[in-house]
Amino acid sequence: QVQLVESGGGLVQAGGSLRLSCAASGTIFSLNTMGWYRQAPGKQRDLVATITSRGSTNYADSLKGRFTISRDNAKNTVYLQMNSLKPEDTAVYYCKCSTVALRDYWGQGTQVTVAS
Repeated sequence: QVQLVESGGGLVQAGGSLRLSCAASGTIFSLNTMGWYRQAPGKQRDLVATITSRGSTNYADSLKGRFTISRDNAKNTVYLQMNSLKPEDTAVYYCKCSTVALRDYWGQGTQVTVAS
């Protein structure tokens, strides 16, 4: 049973930074593609960034340069460093694990609120 636990969300002023963490268990973490997605109230869940088992990254175009995804396979953890935060970044941020068996698992989400 794959479990993902996100942490690091909170309230921050515009222009500030946050680092989200997602700790995974129940899987061979190093083999999986990990991702961050976000969902604002009344909107669909959108891609933020992904990172493959080899460390290749992909970002939503609008977030390139401000957000950085990384992983620590020794800690079974994926991170999302968010800089220069804007009020429009306010959302629930979800961690996703895509396994080699082509199954997806989601965390419970962590709230990020950016005050103007």
